[in-house]
Amino acid sequence: MARTTEPTYLRTAQVAELLQVSPKTIARWAKEGKLPFLRTLGGHRRFPEGEIRALLDELSISVH
Repeated sequence: MARTTEPTYLRTAQVAELLQVSPKTIARWAKEGKLPFLRTLGGHRRFPEGEIRALLDELSISVH
């Protein structure tokens, strides 16, 4: 039987920790369109984990 995996989402604080910036920076980047996100029914941002990790990989490659 084929198993479908739901995409996972990260909270602002989790993304901030991964990218080593403050949660306010993450919120600003999301507002500026620099980071992809969805809004929950409660109005909170959720960031697609796969895209954030891909960005992290891309940033670590360009830094080294």
